[in-house]
This record gives sequence, structure tokens and C-alpha cells, in this order.
Amino acid sequence: MTNRMLAWLRGQPKLWVHLQQTPMRRLAVLLVAVFLLFSVIGFYVDLMSGATLPYSVIVVTAALSGLNGVTWVLVLARGPVFAILLLAIAEYFNNNLTRAAGFFTEFVLHSPAVSQEQGIRFAATSIMVLVIASYICFSRYMAINGKEAYRLKTELTLAHGIQKTLVPPIYSHSSCFEIYGISEPSDKVGGDLVDLVQLPNGDAVAYLADIAGHGLQAGILMGMLKTAARTALTDAGPTVGDPDTGASTLSSLMSRLNIILPQVKEAHMYATFTALRLNADGLSYYGMAASPPLLHWVAADKTIARVEEQQFPLGLLPVAEFGASAFTMAADDVVLIATDGILEVTSSRGIEFGAASLEAVVAAHINLSLPEMAEAILKTVRAYGRQLDDQTLLLVRRNRTANAN
Repeated sequence: MTNRMLAWLRGQPKLWVHLQQTPMRRLAVLLVAVFLLFSVIGFYVDLMSGATLPYSVIVVTAALSGLNGVTWVLVLARGPVFAILLLAIAEYFNNNLTRAAGFFTEFVLHSPAVSQEQGIRFAATSIMVLVIASYICFSRYMAINGKEAYRLKTELTLAHGIQKTLVPPIYSHSSCFEIYGISEPSDKVGGDLVDLVQLPNGDAVAYLADIAGHGLQAGILMGMLKTAARTALTDAGPTVGDPDTGASTLSSLMSRLNIILPQVKEAHMYATFTALRLNADGLSYYGMAASPPLLHWVAADKTIARVEEQQFPLGLLPVAEFGASAFTMAADDVVLIATDGILEVTSSRGIEFGAASLEAVVAAHINLSLPEMAEAILKTVRAYGRQLDDQTLLLVRRNRTANAN
């Protein structure tokens, strides 16, 4: 196999990942198919040399050609990079090694040469048999993987259904705040979560979380986080007489989630998290854990301020305390929180969408309702680049009829 072929294989990530992730039990069928197909080379060499080589020499040459093909598949599927380089170098000596093995076989077995007519018939018949046999093995391999792909597709469809059930659009309109959240999943099962919890005293907690990674693991952990958050918020008390209670509620929520998540996840997984407490009396608080910046449209100045907190994500380290703070939302102010699936969308030129572009879209559509603003943002992002991750938004507007804090 030439260096050009190696470069081509390196440039096929789907093929590379498929070979690496296929279990050996299924890969064995592919290896047999590859062995049979590459064995044809031995009989082709015999035909090109006049079809007079002894049968034993032809069989050995064919077997070595088949083993060479199998070795490449195994190294590509399971071997380290340096093994690929060594195998590529060995290809330069492959012809000499095969020829030497043929001479040795002829010397040991004293195999007589065959007539050209017999040799042609033997080689042609063998090629036909090997091609048919390899076709059967390849078909079997594709059938096995087809069943597996169908099973995975069924599971993915079920997982998407569960995700839509766990993360429906949220919308609430109170005397002080209008709240809207939506999550658009990618083609993979992700872990984005947007949720709204109404507290018994009339206050509300809206939060957005992003589980690191994709697949069923992220989706399951997202469901666990939602359950844990709602359970923790059932203990959240009112803010009457204590303006710090709102911030402490969010701080306590993040601390409890940080304790619970490591007990139900793998070590490398974690969650970024942003929560807002929006009280019936108009007070507002925020808490953040390693999440993208919170964008605050200040209506009085027609400017956007970025709010960031340098805190660890949830579920990764035993952090003693997560901070939360109060912030003021005047009439017509809007707060927007977006996940990385929006901010990290990349254009065809490799440029990320970023917070600055998001701010421009918000400013251009600030007079729309929150659902319309969210739709405008998602439409702009989809036009900018391909969606590779869940795209989730949480928007809050201080109602125009409400007095500023």
C-alpha cells in the first residue's frame, strides 16, 4: 500500500472510526472477505508470468497477499500510528519477500512446473472462486452491520423522543417577567437542558445546562440533572425579609448538583450551568458554572453587557461553594443565555459565530416577542453554518409595565 493510499485512508474519518469501533467478532467476517479478495493477487501474478508456476508456489503467494491485506485492516483498526508507518515501509520489500517465500516453497516441496493450459485454468478458476467467496463474506458483513445500524437508529429515534419530552419549549408570562426557552437538538442525542420551575411562593427559577459530550450517556445525565434540580428547588424558600435568600438559593442549587452528579456519571463528564431566580416582587438573581457569558440588554442605554463568572463546571471537582449574585433588570431589559451549540457554529471559512454576532442579532430583533426573537436567532445561526451540537436559548424580559428595581 503506497503512501498516497495511506494519506487517503487518513482522510476518511468515518472509515477510520468505523474500523476502530467495530467489535472483533464482526470484524472477523470483514477480515475473511479481505483475505479472499487480496488472495486473487497471487493468481494474477501467476497469469502475468505465463501461468507455469507450481501450484504450491501460487497458493503460498496468494496466501501471503491475503495476509498482507488482513494486516493492513488490523493495523488500521487497532494498531498505533507508528505501526502504520512501519507497515508502509515494509511494503517496499513485500515483493521480494513474497518471491523469496515462493522460491523456498518450491525448493522444499520440489513442486514441478505445470503446463500453461493447466496453469491458466487453475488460476482463472481460483480467481472466480475467491471473488465469489469474498463477495459472500462482504455481503454477510454488510448485513450484520445493517442490522446493527437499524438497531442504533431505532434507539436514537427513541432517545430523541425522550429528549423532546424532557426538554420541551418553556414559556411563562408573569406581572414582572416574560420567560421563554427552547432547545433544538442536533442529529445526535445531546445533553442540553432548559427548564423553568415555579416556586410555591410565586417566584420562578429558570436555568440552562449543557452536559459535555453527546449520545445516550449525555441524554441520560441530562434527565438526571433535571430531576435533581427540581428536587432541590422544592426546598427553596421565599425571599421576603432577606434579600440574600434568592442568591443563596441558586448557590445551594449548584452546590447540591455538584455533589449529586459525580455519583451518577462517568469521571470525564460534567455540566455547565446558568440559573436565574426571578421573584414575584421583581428582584432577580443569577448563578453561573463555567457557562458562556450571560447577555444583558440594557434598554435605557440600548447596549448589551456581558456577565461572566469564573467558576468550575458542575460534577467535575469537589468545589466548596458556588457563588450567585443579584442583578437589576429595568423595564424592557432582556437577558439571554445561549449554549455552545450556538456560539461555536462555524462558517465555511472556519470562523465561529461568537458572542459578538449573537449580540448583533439580539439588538436587531429586540422589539420582537421572545419566541420571535429566539426564532430569529436560530434562523440566523442555521444560515451561518452547519449545526453540530444542540442549540439552546433562554430569554427573559422585564415587562414594560413593571417598575425598575
